[in-house]
Amino acid sequence: MVGVTVFLALLLFAVHVVLNLYGTSVVTAVAFDAARLRAGSGGTMASELDAERHVLQLLHGYRDGDRLRMTWAYPDTDADGEADVVALRVVAEHPTNLGGSVRFPFQRLDRTVTVRLERLR
Repeated sequence: MVGVTVFLALLLFAVHVVLNLYGTSVVTAVAFDAARLRAGSGGTMASELDAERHVLQLLHGYRDGDRLRMTWAYPDTDADGEADVVALRVVAEHPTNLGGSVRFPFQRLDRTVTVRLERLR
């Protein structure tokens, strides 16, 4: 009986880790796509809304309960004062918790994706 209980606990933990790794991969890929979308259109405000809409469409499981936060930034500027890169910081809480009372490691994800702005020169 003890052996079966230990096996099931390890199996539960392994499945939880695999789901968190998959969620980390998906969130990172979607963040990169959103930053690329915004950089491809010159970093305008309309492109920011389109990129955020794209993220929310793909990560619909993270929308509930303030599990997803996105922050845009322009860290580098050129000699003319125009931004050269756009950075997107995504902070996400994986929706794979057991109840809310049990916290597993790697539950919170914090990624910053930086992409060079595309514009004609």
